Amino acid sequence: MDPAALSAALLAVIVPLAEARREGSSAGLSAADLPLERPKNRDHGDWASNAAMKLAKVVGANPREFAAEIAEGLASVDGVASVEVAGPGFINIRLDAAAAGALAKTIVEQGAAFGTNDSRADEIINLEFVSANPTGPIHLGGTRWAALGDALARILSSQGAKVTREYYFNDHGAQIDRFARSLVAAHQGDPTPDDGYGGAYIGDIAKRVAEAYDGDIDALDADAKQEAFRELGVNFMFDEIKQSLHEFGVDFDVYFHENDLHNSGAVERAVARLRELGHIFEADGATWLRSTEFGDDKDRVIIKSDGQPAYISGDLAYYLDKRERGFNRCIIMLGADHHGYVQRLMAMCAAFGDVPNVNLQVLIGQMVNLVRDGQPLRMSKRAGTVVTLEDLVEIVGVDAARYALTRSSADSNLDIDLDVLQKRTNDNPVFYVQYAHARTHNVARNAAASGVDRSEFAPELLDHESESALLGALQEYPRVVAHAADVREPHRIARYLEEVAGLYHRWYDNCRVIPLGDAPVEPVHRTRLWLNDATGQVLRNGLTLLGVSAPERM
Repeated sequence: MDPAALSAALLAVIVPLAEARREGSSAGLSAADLPLERPKNRDHGDWASNAAMKLAKVVGANPREFAAEIAEGLASVDGVASVEVAGPGFINIRLDAAAAGALAKTIVEQGAAFGTNDSRADEIINLEFVSANPTGPIHLGGTRWAALGDALARILSSQGAKVTREYYFNDHGAQIDRFARSLVAAHQGDPTPDDGYGGAYIGDIAKRVAEAYDGDIDALDADAKQEAFRELGVNFMFDEIKQSLHEFGVDFDVYFHENDLHNSGAVERAVARLRELGHIFEADGATWLRSTEFGDDKDRVIIKSDGQPAYISGDLAYYLDKRERGFNRCIIMLGADHHGYVQRLMAMCAAFGDVPNVNLQVLIGQMVNLVRDGQPLRMSKRAGTVVTLEDLVEIVGVDAARYALTRSSADSNLDIDLDVLQKRTNDNPVFYVQYAHARTHNVARNAAASGVDRSEFAPELLDHESESALLGALQEYPRVVAHAADVREPHRIARYLEEVAGLYHRWYDNCRVIPLGDAPVEPVHRTRLWLNDATGQVLRNGLTLLGVSAPERM
C-alpha cells in the first residue's frame, strides 16, 4: 500500500464520519486535506496523521474522540495491521508486511517513472540561472547555480512542468568595456587596467582574437581595436563558458542576449505597457516607475534625464519579454550580492499586474568556499583571483562537484572539503550514495549467478525490521520529490538519498538475497531481490534528478 492508496483509504473512512456530524456535508474534503507523514520514531508505526485534530473543530468533535472513530474505521482496511491514537489525537498507522512490501514490485515495474507525475502540467516555467558575465570563467558561485539550477529544472520537469532553461547573456554595459580594454592591454603587453580583468585566461583570449581577426588588428585605431577585441573576445569567452557548462552536464535551451533588449525596442515596449497601466510619471527630466505603490522602498528611474536607459529598464523589458513568450512562472536564481534587488523585482512584477512569488520568484544563493588541508583554497591556476568551475571539476570530478553543490540549502554558505570529496569512503556523501547503488547491481549480478530471479514475489515475507525501515523510506520518494519541487530545494533529494543508502546498507547486512552455501533458493530470496532492485531504482532516479551518475560498478 503506497501513500496515495493509504490517503484514499483515510479519506473513505473520514468522509462518512464527517458527513454524519455535519448533517450530510463533508465540505468537499479531498485526500490533500488529510496529511500523512512518516513518524520520526518507527516504533510509532509506518504512518501518522493529525487529520482528526485538523478537522475536529470543523466537524464539532473532540479531537481524540474523533481520532478514535477514524482509527476504528481504518483498522478494518485491507493492508492495515493496526491503528493507535496517541496524545491529543494523532493517528499512528502500521501496515501489515504484505501491504508494505508490495511497494517493491510497484517501484520495479514503474522504473524511471516512479516518483514522476503531471501535477504541474499547467506550469510553463522559465528558469534563468548562472547568467555569468562573459568576462571570465565561471566562478564557484556560478558553479553552484549551475548544479542547483539544472537539478531544479529536472525536478520540476519530473512533476509535469514545462521548463525552459535560460541563460541571460550580459553582453551590454561597462563590464564588457572593461573586458575589452583588458584584452587590448594583454595583446599590447601593457599592464592590466586598474578596473580590468586579470588572469592567464585574458592573455589566452587576446591571442585567439589577434589570430582570428581578418586583417591586421594592430593597424586599427584605438576605438576600432577596442571594438574588435570586444566582439571577438566576448564570443570566444562565451564559447568557453558554454563548453565548461556542457562538460558539467548543464545545457541551456535559450541564450538570451541583453543587447537584444536594447536593440529591439523591448525597453520602449515595456515603458509603454507600464504607462498604459498608469504606473509611469515624469520628473526632473527623467521617466520613473511608481514602484513604491508595489512595496519598493523608492520609485525607480527607468529612462535617465540624458535619455539613456537605467539599469532597471533591462529588467522590465526582459520580464515582459518572458511573459509574452508564454511563461506563467519566471524563476530567477541570483547570487547573494543581489539580495537587495529582490524587492524592486517584485514591485516590477506587481506593476505589470502579476503576482509576486507566483509569476515571478527569485532564489538567492550564498557563497561557496573550497577547503583543502583545513585551509581555504583561493587561487585558480587560470583565472588567478577566483576558483572556477574547471578547478573544482579537475580536483574532484563532475559527479562529486554536482552532488556537493546540491546537497546543501542554497541560502546557506557552503564549505566544500576537497579532501573528503576525494575519499572513496563513507565519509564522502556522493561515494556513499553511489556505492549503495553499485551494491544493488552487484547483488543482482550475484543473484543471477546463484539462480535467484524475480519469478516470485511474496511481499508478506519482507517482515524483518530492516526491511520495514527500508520500505518506509522508499515509499517516501514521490513525496520528497514533490516537496523539493514545491519549495525549490534540490538538497532535500540528496539528503533523502543518503538516508536510503544508509538503510540499504543496514538491510544488506541483515537480510540475504542469495542462500548460504548449498541451501535452496526460496521465495524469500526472490522477494528480497525485488526489494534490492527497487532500492537501486529509487537511488538511480534520485541521482538522475541531481544530474549525478549512478554507476553499476565501483
